[in-house]
Amino acid sequence: MSKNKSKAAAAVMTQRPLKKRIMDNWQLYAMLAVPVLLTIVYKYIPMYGIQIAFRDYKASKGFTGSEWVGLEWFLRFFSAPTFWRMIRNTVLLSLFSLLWSFPIPIILALLLNQMRFHRFKRVTQTVLYAPHFISTMVICGMIRIFLSPSGGLINLIAGTSIDFLTESAAFRTIYIASGIWQDAGWGIIIYMATLANIDTSLYEAAKVDGASLFQRIRHIDIPGLTSIMVLNLIMSAGSLMNVGFEKVWLLQTDLNKATSDVISVYVYQQGIENAKYSYSTAVGLFNTVINIILLIVVNKLAGRISDETSFL
Repeated sequence: MSKNKSKAAAAVMTQRPLKKRIMDNWQLYAMLAVPVLLTIVYKYIPMYGIQIAFRDYKASKGFTGSEWVGLEWFLRFFSAPTFWRMIRNTVLLSLFSLLWSFPIPIILALLLNQMRFHRFKRVTQTVLYAPHFISTMVICGMIRIFLSPSGGLINLIAGTSIDFLTESAAFRTIYIASGIWQDAGWGIIIYMATLANIDTSLYEAAKVDGASLFQRIRHIDIPGLTSIMVLNLIMSAGSLMNVGFEKVWLLQTDLNKATSDVISVYVYQQGIENAKYSYSTAVGLFNTVINIILLIVVNKLAGRISDETSFL
């Protein structure tokens, strides 16, 4: 019933003239002007350079002066010897990261929401948040120390001397586990804020009716988180092909490339190290197009399942 009322109110608001809506809320539009301007300057204007993906770009000739080659760079990428390996590694690394890291913040938020000792709760939240503020380079340095075959914490506990970073089979586990440790605590913030906005009378009524703790979580907390869970899932799916470049690059070795060779590292190597600007731009554009397609597909599927979408 409340959802229908909110939809009706939104419909009435949209029927008012645009100029009237802007004048009534000019403070909000003024605050919005700065991030919109920054987005245009740093996100949309640089898109003019995408055309070099279809040209044999020469810095001396500029964008428009360079020879037009059409889809040549895309075809070269599709025929690269490592094309399918990079696609497979990128998709699997992103998919497994999403599969394991997506539910962890939700579970942590539900557990923290049940804590009644506020001081212990704040300390726990701080401990969980802290790894997010450690730089990726430091994180990778810590991983190398922990996994060192000589004196590394993991090898000391296991009583072995294995160099895990040279094992292709271990790379995905290392990448995903370190990502969960670093970002899971930060990810709970939005879920904790959503849980804090749930009407407390629902919990009181559930207790009166004899609902157990798990029943309250199942029938009150989880439905209250559904909208934000779907939105986060859509946004995560939209960046499925964007595997974090920094961590992969810092943890990659010649012996683990079978599972660590991903598109983002390939773009860096071709564009920065080999100065193949047109080729690397074409590879990056291909990656972006795949992300857009995934975003649209997941958004449509989520809309059919739960009537929640990130855009119309």
